[in-house]
Amino acid sequence: MHREKHFRWLILPCILLLAAGTLYPIIYAGYLSLLEWNWGATSKFVGLRNFSRILSGSSFPKALFNTFYFAISAVVIETLLGLGLALAINRITVGAGLIRTLMIMPLMVSGIAVSLIWKVMLDPTLGIVNYLLSLIGIAGPAWLGTVPTAMPSIIMIDTWWQTAFTFIILSSALKSLPSEPFEAAKLEGATPFQTFRHVTLPMLKPVLITVIIFRTIDTLKVFDIIFGTTGGGPLRATETVQTLAYQTAFKSYKFGESAAIAVVFSLIILTLCIIYLMIDSDDGEKA
Repeated sequence: MHREKHFRWLILPCILLLAAGTLYPIIYAGYLSLLEWNWGATSKFVGLRNFSRILSGSSFPKALFNTFYFAISAVVIETLLGLGLALAINRITVGAGLIRTLMIMPLMVSGIAVSLIWKVMLDPTLGIVNYLLSLIGIAGPAWLGTVPTAMPSIIMIDTWWQTAFTFIILSSALKSLPSEPFEAAKLEGATPFQTFRHVTLPMLKPVLITVIIFRTIDTLKVFDIIFGTTGGGPLRATETVQTLAYQTAFKSYKFGESAAIAVVFSLIILTLCIIYLMIDSDDGEKA
């Protein structure tokens, strides 16, 4: 007991520093959201007016929809693709290590670099993508310049960039699964699909949930690849909450509204986290 109390006193400074570094920005953002401030020397207290403006306008709901559209689409595609690649490469005995090394290479590139590379590749005039399509008689669109193709193009870029994350985690998880259940399924005459559904997938479920949670958190705060490609255009078709907050603060100089956007979005994410924890808790009690 004495050692435990001594240990608590030792970690207290770390806890205080962590709390200060976390709580202060949150409290300050909440305070700033109640002000009308344009980076000038003076500010004006306006109460909840900033929240009323963003909720009654069309920009924030559109950005919120785009954010969840991007997040859900990217997470589903990347998880399924990463799982499929992990299952396929797990069957390979020769060259699997080299393939895994090549697969993780996109993760070594920063988001801004990825966005600039793909912006050039998807250029309707000089891009290699439309050039390759022209060789087979297909006229490629302005991928990042039209409303119907802009967001799918962003999702495609993120899929190329981040599928390696889901692949690495799931591939490692597959390697760590015990062999006995698979041998028993084989003896029972189970087909590959039945083995996957009743043996592989249940054992992978905790890892899959972890991957989905991490990717969801990451995609909901997407900024760099949108900022580096479309900037939120065309016609705000790819504008997310993060890019809207940036544009509101550093282009329109409405820092109070930008803080209000961040606060509202944080409350939405907090609500979703609480719902998830409640569902997870109910599942745990049933189990």
